[in-house]
Amino acid sequence: MVYKITLIPGDGIGPEVVEAAKLCLEATGIDFEWEVCDAGEESLKKNGRLLPENTLNSIRRNKVALKGPITTPVGKGFRSINVELRKKLDLFCCLRPAKDIGVNTLHKDVDIVICRENTEDLYAGVEFDIGDEFVKEIKKAAEDRGTLGIIREDSAVSIKSISKSRSERIIRFAFEYALMNNRRKVTCVHKANILKYTDGLFLKTFNEVARDYEGRIEYDDFIIDNLSMQLVMRPGRFDVLVLPNLYGDIISDLCAGLVGGLGVAAGANIGEDIAVFEPVHGSVPKYTGKNKVNPSAAILSGAMMLKYLYQNQAAERIENAVREVIRQAEFVTYDLLPLDKRDKAVSTMQMAEAIAQIIKKY
Repeated sequence: MVYKITLIPGDGIGPEVVEAAKLCLEATGIDFEWEVCDAGEESLKKNGRLLPENTLNSIRRNKVALKGPITTPVGKGFRSINVELRKKLDLFCCLRPAKDIGVNTLHKDVDIVICRENTEDLYAGVEFDIGDEFVKEIKKAAEDRGTLGIIREDSAVSIKSISKSRSERIIRFAFEYALMNNRRKVTCVHKANILKYTDGLFLKTFNEVARDYEGRIEYDDFIIDNLSMQLVMRPGRFDVLVLPNLYGDIISDLCAGLVGGLGVAAGANIGEDIAVFEPVHGSVPKYTGKNKVNPSAAILSGAMMLKYLYQNQAAERIENAVREVIRQAEFVTYDLLPLDKRDKAVSTMQMAEAIAQIIKKY
């Protein structure tokens, strides 16, 4: 079987890490047909558009994409091309595993999966600038209702919206993911003690959905600030986390730090029948063309893609090969070495080639 995949190289270091991921994916022996498409700053130069319609159509047609990091130009275009992709394709879940991959870190028992709601909360972009007439209307409405919160005359305002339907969708995704991947527990993360209506709705919906999985999946909930402390102290107690958009963004990076940083952080944005896989890190323009950055996040994102395609054995071969190369520490990039040994670092593609060689042996 040949898998047709939309391939978006991206900007900055994107083409380098995507090429590394391709090399390792093809080392599994699986047949891929890559449909290369543009997005981001380079696309703007070539096509006059940050996110061309033909790129969106390619993803809709192929249902699966592998994407490099993208630079969003400052002061023009979308607030974020990644956010726009999620909106256009309704990629409602940002799936981020944080698993020990062999990097020397404080904790060795980390194996957490973050399911972040992608479409609403403060990231929905309902904002009003200082001086906007609507801010005055909101201020008056709040005062008329006797709301305790103070909105001052010189305020800018963002509206946090959380719906029952989209909360239920991401929460059910988390439980189904747990069932399909033999996970034991789903934890809801919230601030419902303070945000009683928005986060309160998210928590209430979680408890309703959780009853459908009673006896099959354990469940509990944590307030976001307590969760942050517990993750740093005892990450092994957590399994699958489901969170509203903003908390999910922050906790995803915290968990990446627990396993070695963004250089090994893989990610996916998943909808009902479309999924886009990408490394979590940015495009790092200062390293463009230097062939020196860690390709692990892109390679592990490729492994996530294989799991989505039900090629679990091939995905495990890739993960094991990445772990082996990191453990041996002979063919790794500078960020995986102590400061006094960084002169022994290899290039992006040299590390990828070492991983590919092990994949072929498994």
